[in-house]
Amino acid sequence: MYHPLLNEQHQLIRESVRDFAEREIKPIAKELDDKQQFSVELTHKMGEIGLFGLVVSPDYGGQGMDYLSYIIAVEELARIDSSQAATVAAGNSLGMNPIYYFGNEEQKRKYLPILCTGKKLWGFGLTEPNAGSDSRNSKTVAKLEDGNWIINGSKIFITNASSEITIGSTIQTVSGDDGKEKEFTAIIVENGTPGFIAKTMHDKLMWRASNTAELYFDDCKIPESNVLGKRGEGSKIMLSTLDCGRLSIAAMGLGLAQGAFELAMQYAQDRIQFGKPISKQQVVAFKLSDMALKIELARNLLYKACWLKDHDKPFAKEAAMSKLYCSEVAKEVADEAVQIHGGYGLMKDYDIERLYRDQRLLQIGEGTSEIQRLVISRYIGC
Repeated sequence: MYHPLLNEQHQLIRESVRDFAEREIKPIAKELDDKQQFSVELTHKMGEIGLFGLVVSPDYGGQGMDYLSYIIAVEELARIDSSQAATVAAGNSLGMNPIYYFGNEEQKRKYLPILCTGKKLWGFGLTEPNAGSDSRNSKTVAKLEDGNWIINGSKIFITNASSEITIGSTIQTVSGDDGKEKEFTAIIVENGTPGFIAKTMHDKLMWRASNTAELYFDDCKIPESNVLGKRGEGSKIMLSTLDCGRLSIAAMGLGLAQGAFELAMQYAQDRIQFGKPISKQQVVAFKLSDMALKIELARNLLYKACWLKDHDKPFAKEAAMSKLYCSEVAKEVADEAVQIHGGYGLMKDYDIERLYRDQRLLQIGEGTSEIQRLVISRYIGC
């Protein structure tokens, strides 16, 4: 695949991850989805080929690659299975990034090397039952007493936070409230800490083979030194992390759209109606043409946003645009792909059924499409 922003390293990343996804993930994706089973073995295999810590410095066990390389890897995983792409995307963007960019040296040395191997995972505790799009409506409270934080509250829909290989999460807490403005602090909480329970959520429509958790804190005592960054910087840290996270969700949308398009194309070439493949019928050919066009535009926008980040230029607006557009394209392409499959597209024996379900999260997770439009509107001066 030629693209002016891609170099030889990017092409090698694409080829190696695509080969891995075809060999290791595709044969078992349906079974894992059916069983709602998070695969430790597959996560370890993804770690073995270097899919965790892609942008982390080798000083902390990472690959030291650019962000575009990481995004291509997520894209190729999502082309086959969103659940595994979600594990990698959340592991990198939401799990490691806050520690890597805001942690002190001791925190980086303690957690990043093992997280970069994929042998352990880390959660990102921002969303609450009443704090979704309004992240500053957090009710999880941390009070400082005798050199320890006492945390009470809960989080919900937290990826990678309750698997058997999860070792902790970064938690946004309300650490002060003067009645006018809340103070937010990000705190590192390790799994197994007394007063902290991580409970796996089941019966999801999508990403059924990824780990999603509810987190509960009941007088959970955490050392004061577990603050990530500085006290009062929690909201800044969490929202800054989401800027990078939006790129990975966009990559998942792009990859899923590519996978859905390829499934539709193959089916249209094989399916004979009225004496010829339906890909030769104008109504289907035009659908496939529109799908290819939207995917190309989505890829160009996302890669531009990654280029901006890799060159230390402002990229938050483009990240929001990419997340919005790629997730919407995934929805449109997956829907048309099901239409091309007809009744077969509604059956679990066909992979397009799973892709159709998996895309639905993309317009909600890490900022809804409506929130992305709000973010964009502010950047353009509304």
